[in-house]
Amino acid sequence: MKKLIAESLGTFALIFCGTGAMTINEITNGSISHVGVAITWGLIVMTMIYAFGEISGAHFNPAVTIGFAFAKKFAWADVPKYILAQLIGAILASALLCFLFPESQFLGETVPADGFPAYKAAILEFLLTFFLMVVIINVSTGSKEIGTMAAIAVGAVILLEAMFAGPMTKASMNPVRSIAPALFTGNFQHLWLYIVAPILGALAGVSSCKLVKDDNCCSDGDC
Repeated sequence: MKKLIAESLGTFALIFCGTGAMTINEITNGSISHVGVAITWGLIVMTMIYAFGEISGAHFNPAVTIGFAFAKKFAWADVPKYILAQLIGAILASALLCFLFPESQFLGETVPADGFPAYKAAILEFLLTFFLMVVIINVSTGSKEIGTMAAIAVGAVILLEAMFAGPMTKASMNPVRSIAPALFTGNFQHLWLYIVAPILGALAGVSSCKLVKDDNCCSDGDC
């Protein structure tokens, strides 16, 4: 239960701060800026890994949880519990943002940029999550992102990807991060790609470990 509470709290903080920065940036006409939003995402990921990495593994993302299970570093039986905990944390965060900032139209929702086709957004989200999972799977210990360098590395790749890809897809890389705001804005048009693409990207990232590491890239020595 403590692991599930940690996942909910960590995901709550992630969504509240990350989409909160986007929401405040929206209603204040850009006072935080795109760069500020990207930095917020990177910092909140890094700090939550420090806070909860040793307790739950600090997944905060169904795609990461599924990726770890695919890598045999996490029990498949625990995947639904983790995803539910993450979803609860994300929804509560979006609900609080909706209460605090009712004037917001978007609440940090993820949609492709105007004129950017959905299939291209799906490809980009796939690649972003692929790179994210490559970093996570190579710096993690078991299912846990433990240690100074792991937290910095994961936070840095989130910041980097939010920085350059945010204007095109909002750089979700996380199904619950996209689901939660959509529940309050009612915009489900492109939600499918923000669920499917990150999961496929995470699975591809795990599979890539065999190309660059010895057979011990997965916990039982076999990806």
